[in-house]
Order: sequence, then structure tokens, then C-alpha cells
Amino acid sequence: MNDKEFDFTDDDFAQVKSLVYGFAGIDLNESKKNLVYNRLAKRIRFLEMNSFSEYLKYVKAQGESEFVHLINAITTNLTFFFRENHHFEYLANTIIPSLLQKNQASKKIRIWSAGCSTGEEPYSIAIVLKEATPSDWDARVLATDLDTNVVQTGQDGVYKIDRLKGVSEARVKRWFMKGSGSREGFVKVKPELQQIIDFGQINLMNEWPIKEAIDVIFCRNVVIYFDKTTQAKLFDRYANLLPDDGHLLVGHSESLYKVTDRFKLLGQTIYQKIK
Repeated sequence: MNDKEFDFTDDDFAQVKSLVYGFAGIDLNESKKNLVYNRLAKRIRFLEMNSFSEYLKYVKAQGESEFVHLINAITTNLTFFFRENHHFEYLANTIIPSLLQKNQASKKIRIWSAGCSTGEEPYSIAIVLKEATPSDWDARVLATDLDTNVVQTGQDGVYKIDRLKGVSEARVKRWFMKGSGSREGFVKVKPELQQIIDFGQINLMNEWPIKEAIDVIFCRNVVIYFDKTTQAKLFDRYANLLPDDGHLLVGHSESLYKVTDRFKLLGQTIYQKIK
């Protein structure tokens, strides 16, 4: 007996897999079938539809606007400030000092948070830039994600205070404003951080509207959803964008091993371009 609210056939799942792979390069295997059902059932309910087949027709008719909802439903956006803190320590203690010497002529630093989710990562990068870069330098963060909703959250810069777990009290005081009254339990990022971040929507599978040189790319907990072929193409494009010795930082469960030979591992999922 099928006790599910909506029929979800093998053909429905195959269509979801095909749509998601074609649009965002995300590779769903059989083990994700229940997750896909549970996440998309919420969307079907919200749209007051009666079946997966009805929803899939709607997705194809709506195009990108609904694709983004579909992708966001089946990927997770849970994150917090200074997640995998060793990356930010390496940025502050090793990468930025090196860039301050290397980019002395231009006095520019550009860091891309590719898959910025709700913004905690680019704001963490911005804090490090502000703390480690002289005030007369032009240091900025490009923060992009496929999902326009999470990009908007990043632009707004308002978070529940528990997203700051593990962040020192001094940093919280310096870079955030605590809410009161109806805003109790929330913090807002200070404008000086917001001013050095450019938020925008980018589908990593499409052309990138990035016109200037990028020194460092954070692409963490993004490629876990991609198959090896898609990962290889993406890392190749990252290598083309980065200068010689540029850095790429990926998530703790991700690896470039046997995917690309254009980076060397420095340790703790920190990579450096070699060709």
C-alpha cells in the first residue's frame, strides 16, 4: 500500500534527475529519491498541485524561475559564520600577506565566494579582508549563488544570532549590530562590510559575467552535488580565471584528486593553481 500523499514514479524521478543535471550540473543518485520526494512535496503543496507529473510540466513551462526553486528545494543552504575556520585563518595569515606583496602595484584584492548561500561565507571573508588589509587597498568580495532567495538574504545581512556560534565576542561587537525588541535574537551586519561585497545570481554551468581578475575562489560544499565530469569542467574554468599561484578552497568533504591536474593540494582542502 502506498501511503505517500503524491504518486512519485521512477519516471518522475528520472525526469527530476534529468532536469537538475541539465540546468545545474547536479547529479542525483538513487539514494536521493526519498529526499527529492520529501523536499518537492512541500513545493507541490505550496503550489496547490495534485501530482509530481503536474509539477514537472509546470517546471518545464516556467523555465529558470521555477528551476531555481527546484534546485534550492533539493540542496541545503544551512551554514554559519567562519565555518571551517582554518580556511579563514589561512586567508588571513598566508594568502592576504602574499597578495599584499604581489598586488602592490594595483593595491587590489578580489575574492569570489562561488555558492555563497545565505551570505555567511562572504561576510566572513569580508571581515578577514577588513582586519588584514590596509585601509587604502581596494579589497572586495564577489558573492554569487544560483538561488536568488539566498542571495537576497545575503544582501539584507540579517541573521539569527546562533549563526555566530564560535565567533569571538570581540568580532561580534566589531562587525555586527544586535537587534532589540522584535529583532531580539537577530544581528545585522555593519554597513562597512556590506559595502565591499557585490552579491549576484550566477549559474555555474553558464557563462560567468566576471570581467576582472580574481585572486582567490571559495567554492565550498558546492561540487559535492556534481559528477566528476562536471567537476572537472568547473575546476578547469576556475583555473583559467585564477592567476598563477591563485588559491581555490573547497569543502571538507570535497577533493580535486583525480579530477584535475591544474591545482596542488596545500592541505586542509586548500589548493593552489599550478598551470
